[in-house]
Amino acid sequence: MRIGDLAERAGTTTRTLRYYESRGLLHARRAENGYRAYDESDLRLVRQIRTLQDFGFDLEETRPFVDCLRAGHPAGDACPASMAVYRRKIGELDSLIDQLRSVRTEVGAQLARAELEASADLPGGPAPRCELSWEDDG
Repeated sequence: MRIGDLAERAGTTTRTLRYYESRGLLHARRAENGYRAYDESDLRLVRQIRTLQDFGFDLEETRPFVDCLRAGHPAGDACPASMAVYRRKIGELDSLIDQLRSVRTEVGAQLARAELEASADLPGGPAPRCELSWEDDG
């Protein structure tokens, strides 16, 4: 198949495929007329790359998966290097989840404080406090 066909079937653009090629992740063969030629194995590679990128993997992190597919494994994640990338990514995700939990706790505490202050709105009490100010510089 030609590059446009591969792009369409993989749900990407020809520009992206050329970029993958420039990074050594995709290898085009050349037809007699000079056009790039691809086959089903290339489609599988591109789909693997796209899926991993959808999961938050950067392009270089996809390389072990591509290499695993090229080595003849039916799944690009069956090789030790691919599994190592999975483990590293899980560690990164766990760290991000911990950070998000901490931020959520902080935001929840701020909301509780704000609700308490708002419920104490007594006549003659202090004016509401707002730490953000929007001043017109013009």
